[in-house]
Amino acid sequence: MISSLARLTVRAWAATLLAACALLPLVESAVWILQAALLLGVQAGVGAAARRVPLARPLTVAAQVVVTLALLTLVFAQEHAVAGLIPGPDALRFFGQLLEQGGQDVNRYAIPAPLSDGIRLMLVGGVLVIGLLVDVLAVTFRSAAPAGLPLLALYSVAAGLTDNGIEWLWFLLAAAGYLMLLLAEGRDRLSQWGRVFAGPPRGRSRETPGASAPARFGHRIGAVALGIALVVPLALPAMDGGLLDPNGRGVGAGVGGGGTISAVNPLVSLRDSLNNDDDRAVFSVRTEMENTSDLYLRIVSLDDFDGTTWKPSKRAITQVPEGFPAPPGLGPDVEFSEVGTSVSVAKWYGQTWLPMPYPPSRVSVQGDWRYEPVGMTLVGDHGQSTRGLTYEVRSLDVRPTAEQLASAPEAPADLLREYTDLPDSLPSVVAETARDVTDGAKSDYDRAVMLQDWFTLSGDFQYDTDVEVGSGSQAIARFLENKRGFCVHYSFAMASMARSLGIPARIAVGFAPGTPQADGTVSVAMRDAHAWPELYFEGVGWTRFEPTPTRGSTPDYTVQDVEDNGPADPARPSQSAPADPSAQPSQSTDCRADGSDPGGRHLRRLGQLLQRGRDLVPAGQRDPQPLRADAAHGLTAPLPHSSGPRRTPRRGPLLALPGRPTARPPQQLPVRNLLEGYRR
Repeated sequence: MISSLARLTVRAWAATLLAACALLPLVESAVWILQAALLLGVQAGVGAAARRVPLARPLTVAAQVVVTLALLTLVFAQEHAVAGLIPGPDALRFFGQLLEQGGQDVNRYAIPAPLSDGIRLMLVGGVLVIGLLVDVLAVTFRSAAPAGLPLLALYSVAAGLTDNGIEWLWFLLAAAGYLMLLLAEGRDRLSQWGRVFAGPPRGRSRETPGASAPARFGHRIGAVALGIALVVPLALPAMDGGLLDPNGRGVGAGVGGGGTISAVNPLVSLRDSLNNDDDRAVFSVRTEMENTSDLYLRIVSLDDFDGTTWKPSKRAITQVPEGFPAPPGLGPDVEFSEVGTSVSVAKWYGQTWLPMPYPPSRVSVQGDWRYEPVGMTLVGDHGQSTRGLTYEVRSLDVRPTAEQLASAPEAPADLLREYTDLPDSLPSVVAETARDVTDGAKSDYDRAVMLQDWFTLSGDFQYDTDVEVGSGSQAIARFLENKRGFCVHYSFAMASMARSLGIPARIAVGFAPGTPQADGTVSVAMRDAHAWPELYFEGVGWTRFEPTPTRGSTPDYTVQDVEDNGPADPARPSQSAPADPSAQPSQSTDCRADGSDPGGRHLRRLGQLLQRGRDLVPAGQRDPQPLRADAAHGLTAPLPHSSGPRRTPRRGPLLALPGRPTARPPQQLPVRNLLEGYRR
């Protein structure tokens, strides 16, 4: 007959495994739990053998710890161990590397993540640690009730990361395992009191030995308690105060209520995406835009700067309207066209925020989504993600002129106050540098363009994804001094400097334009992940700028038009044209010439303007070699040429005659004609 200690040991093993089942949705493969079950069984067996000897309790725990470490070494670090089993310094160092890799993989991949060695070590090792705690508390020290704490921790970690609609199942399994453990301990305690007399036997039934009657009664109590725990919450009102919930209502508050939106900073894994060797395609995009260099897919805006980092503000969310309201600040005199974009998302890419061109006017997407009106973004509710989706977005291709931006009136007081707020901890060098760079500017538009030009041309900055993101109030100051970084540094710095100059600013996170394909689609890959600043101009609205060198595309309204034998537009300061947009970031290459050559900058400008002409040629008719111009190399690629008929560029001619109006596409609609369509 099985002893009470053996029964407790088996129940502790089973309770740990049942609670660990909540981790199954986190990864694609479930083979790890079989490995964890085997190793956990060996660990529990060592504890049972030590208690049978019997060894003192501390020695029993020590024996289990040693065997657990040896098992992990045998499975994960055998090649680095002494005799393939004993963990030495090399094995411990390798464990540290695997855990670091696992942490990076957790940040890099969406749920369910691939089962890398690092993630497998975190899962199996975590289950073994929890199993050891449960065995020590419930069996070695004969106290099953406190053993529920590590079981609860194991379940809670998994439940907090997933929202796939079957959380009740994982709770049921974890609770059932814990109840089995409690009942086994109760039976063990009752059996020590001696035989239980339950009255004279009825009929020919045998007298049940031990504690069977109380055990049966305890099983009934446990089943009823478990049922109540599952059913009662469904009848209770939801708790108020959801993070992004409108009207102060929490998750599950009813139609139009908030969702399960977590305050996750989308910049956490941006650098990992840029440095990822596995540059997999994220989206396949088909758009009506003729110039795909403006096809930025925006995920979310970051408008709250606390001195350490930028993050999204807590906003109310609503149901997705059939037609979106007009974007804030866009006036009736700014020309635009409404374009359609179809986005197909890879099955492995699960993003809570829906990537869209900005500003969207209408979205057709399946699933449970909510609308955040301030940022004009869509966020998934109750675990909804982008994985495997195909959706349609109608958006506005807004084309402000330099004159409209330069003459923009002051923003409304409440918007100005919110989006120019800076923490007192921000180093004074940020504002001082902004004033020095923009000295002599006559408008906020001039200041914005000067900042962009300083980062991309005259400031000697270099694009480098190996630089740490950094945190704290000194991070921006260090970046301005070192002048090396990637899009996070440039967008953080320009937005902060713009705010210090009184220009409303926020940061957009999403994807830069991808790579045009032969079939007319655009492929957007992991390394196209990007961040850029958006500055507000009354009458135009939130306007994109591109301060990151060699990344994305420089907006037309910040680049001087080149005219044939005519003067330059006096409202536009001389600025750079965009480099050829690419799915692959620069490998930390400084494309600028040596500052000792006074003609280098002008030659680069010429090359960039010629590059813009190349961008306007259809992708299939371009010369495959990119244009390059600098003081050292000169012009090293021919002008764009075409073997077929030229298509009229959407933006108007590169060389425009003075006084000739710029050609526009057919769908020119002033804002006032679309306002009715955007109302709910």
